[in-house]
Amino acid sequence: MTNSHSDALVFFGATGDLAYKKIFPALQAMIKRGHLNVPVVGVAKAGWSLDQLKARAHDSLEKHGGVDPAAFEKLVGLLRYVDGDYQDPETFSALRKELKDAHHPAHYLAIPPVLFETVVENLAKSNSSTGARVIVEKPFGHDLASAQELNKVLLSVFDEADIFRIDHYLGKQPVNNLLAFRFANTFVEAFWNRNYIESVQITMAEDFGVQGRGAFYDQTGTIRDVMQNHLFQILSNLAMEPPAGFDSESVRDEKVKVLKSIPALEAKDVVRGQFRGYLDENGVAKDSQTETFAALKFDVNSWRWKGVPFYLRAGKCLPTTCTEIVAKFHKPPSLIPHSVLTENHLRMRISPEVTIAMGMMTLAPAAERISLQAGEMVASHSPGAEEMDAYERVLGAAMEGDRTLFAREDYVEEAWRIVGPLLTKSPPIYPYAPNTWGPSEVERVTPPGGWQDPVVRQGLSPVATQAA
Repeated sequence: MTNSHSDALVFFGATGDLAYKKIFPALQAMIKRGHLNVPVVGVAKAGWSLDQLKARAHDSLEKHGGVDPAAFEKLVGLLRYVDGDYQDPETFSALRKELKDAHHPAHYLAIPPVLFETVVENLAKSNSSTGARVIVEKPFGHDLASAQELNKVLLSVFDEADIFRIDHYLGKQPVNNLLAFRFANTFVEAFWNRNYIESVQITMAEDFGVQGRGAFYDQTGTIRDVMQNHLFQILSNLAMEPPAGFDSESVRDEKVKVLKSIPALEAKDVVRGQFRGYLDENGVAKDSQTETFAALKFDVNSWRWKGVPFYLRAGKCLPTTCTEIVAKFHKPPSLIPHSVLTENHLRMRISPEVTIAMGMMTLAPAAERISLQAGEMVASHSPGAEEMDAYERVLGAAMEGDRTLFAREDYVEEAWRIVGPLLTKSPPIYPYAPNTWGPSEVERVTPPGGWQDPVVRQGLSPVATQAA
């Protein structure tokens, strides 16, 4: 289809958990900004009426951000509902009737991937796919072969340009701000390369467990759940070359090049951990070998980054909840002994607050002789209510036809290629105590000078702060 705005939004799984927690709040927010003024058709098999779906939407908003009376009134005016089995062609005939004069709908599949093929085929048979877009939620398969099969299913009905693979992490403003920081500031280019950067580490820590999702998580694990999607997206933004333009394909071309430059991982490149108590979670197998923590080391063999090791670390039941990037610089060729120097660093925090900090050496106060100490200059802010939620941003972009924030077919398959060997022959798993930074074996995959553990401060960070 053309880049015209979608003239209807259909979301399958309208009575599900994702719709309740994320989609209804995003739809209300889009209406408040004037970004949604087309029919919204929910589809599910729940035996519900439209009034029941409206009540569900109201309850969702009460618990997730609050009800805006004017925006909610407009939302329920746009809302439609089709109740039926996804296997039943009559469901899709009813959907086609609800779409009425809409010729360019966006079909959002907020449903388990096992149902994608059925829904896509029935959309085609009911003539609901003509001129349409399709939006699918991660995971995009569970390995390379299943990702290729999923892409085959989607491409059998839709063109690649009309397929929008949602990784909500790409809808987060701080993740996209990495590109603004790199390409909108002249000074960054001077040092953002192998000549100055010694190593790069990315940490995504969560201080909670599987939160009742044991059955899902035990089939997934940290590498599948966040490494090959969320953290690879951050990595791509950090390591990509300047795109030829800021159109969607130029940006996505450079991101794919980053992944193509990364060799497939080997067992020696990873340490997997599992927090003590995980085996007691409902839905988790008593002999589970699923990781709840992983640390990876790899190279990005591009001209810019050749020889610079990258480290990724993610896990549950860690000491804090925070996502942070730390790039350490080479020590200077100084007359000062290296033993008293700490590497300069650039620290960029994605959440919970947004921070850019520069670590450097300065004179210690009131020192009688030249005495150095490490400190940081920090710029930080907490996200405000006016900022777009990730789902609001990605749904709006998909309906506009802007593909920049979405994973392309070749990107998805490259990501699975990189982690594939770790999935077919999983390295050993090591236990770790909750509220620690993973198993002691993680020392085997540790950046020069060690991991820099995030410290979450309460409220806004000061403009300038001394390192502890």
